[in-house]
Amino acid sequence: MRDGMVTAMRPADSTSDEYGENLAGASILVIDDEPGMRNFLTKILEPRCKRVEQAASAAAASTILDQAHFDLIILDNVMPGKTGLEWVQEQRRVGLFADTILVTAYADLETAILALRAGVADFVLKPFRANQILNSVARALDRKYLRRENYLLKHELSAEGNAARGRLLGKSTAISQARDMLHRLAPLPTPVLFTGASGTGKEIAARTLHSLSERAEKPFVAVNCAAIAPDRIAHELFGLIDDQNRRKDGLFLHADGGTLFLDEVAQMPDQVQAALLRVLEDQRVRPVGAERDIPLNLRFLFATNADLQQAVAEGRFRADLYHRINVVEIKMPPLKDRVEDIVELAALFMEQFASSLGMAALELNEETLLKFSRYDWPGNVRELRNLIERSVILGEFPEEFAGKGGIAGVAAVESLDLVTQRHIMHVLDACDGNRAEAARRLGVSRKTVDRKCSSWDV
Repeated sequence: MRDGMVTAMRPADSTSDEYGENLAGASILVIDDEPGMRNFLTKILEPRCKRVEQAASAAAASTILDQAHFDLIILDNVMPGKTGLEWVQEQRRVGLFADTILVTAYADLETAILALRAGVADFVLKPFRANQILNSVARALDRKYLRRENYLLKHELSAEGNAARGRLLGKSTAISQARDMLHRLAPLPTPVLFTGASGTGKEIAARTLHSLSERAEKPFVAVNCAAIAPDRIAHELFGLIDDQNRRKDGLFLHADGGTLFLDEVAQMPDQVQAALLRVLEDQRVRPVGAERDIPLNLRFLFATNADLQQAVAEGRFRADLYHRINVVEIKMPPLKDRVEDIVELAALFMEQFASSLGMAALELNEETLLKFSRYDWPGNVRELRNLIERSVILGEFPEEFAGKGGIAGVAAVESLDLVTQRHIMHVLDACDGNRAEAARRLGVSRKTVDRKCSSWDV
């Protein structure tokens, strides 16, 4: 080799397990003008990585990067024409979205400072052993994914995403139909549009779909388009190359391999709608200020509580984007249409908040649950959740929901008579007290309704 030697390789039966799980899924570009070094690095990396490609020059590497994305680049610093560091600095201006390991036999302080400024992830000094380069690659990949995890954790906390990490509970017909559709769609890459009023559980349904899919171990990234300033949303989603050629990965790239959930999509600015359409059609994203596209592997889910068809008619939402995201629509039912689920939801929220707040659970008695069932819940499941939390904090339910005696806590879920009473009373309310009509809707005789009402002193 020109500027150093490589010593013996490790045994051929070594596996990538000792170097971490991130290595197995990595794509790596090796750049060196010497065939011997390129072939050596390729030989030790190929059995352990998803993809390894070679480039014999900086110019060839630039052409490859225009067509493909890599997680990591292993780069020789001394090459004809320009140094590896000069190439890295040049590529940052057009968009270099891979971490870089610099291989060199001549590491001095000036080179180290330049490498640090250029964003090089690690040095490997010649001569080196195979395990040294593999350890360097593993460390660089681990840092890359740790940065992603930290970024997504901060995003999750800032978005208060933990509130939407619940389960899609209930056995009502309406929620069962939605759950069945999620199971049918889980193995498919198809975009899904969740619609329904605020608080109906659109994000919970999206998380459930993600958890049922083959992407379950990959990131689920939820973005509330209405919560990001219009002049910042493109940077947050697509990423950015700033005036100093510093790279900031956007949420699209951080979510790569997983699922991206765009909530309140109707609030997205026109310019971002056009860029999103291109991303959906090409499965590639171009960060703001970059000259290169980055391929994506994403499942896209969308949600809105707005009437998108009306928004299209009024010119507030692109028709072509609407048709692109509205492949399959799942309409989440309001809580008033799944009244038989209120007991289970209320019991779960009561248990959760009593535990998380360290306060006593309140009694979910029959009278309180009956009042719950006869309330319209304009804020849907979110309103019920907030009511339970507020009541636990205050130590009592609001006067309009307070009741005396009966069954408490999770045991209320098991009261068949209570569920029957709530359901029949809900139908009676919907029929303005007309027992004959209520019996028809319930599929029972008028005498059955009369007998039940008499036993409940109604």
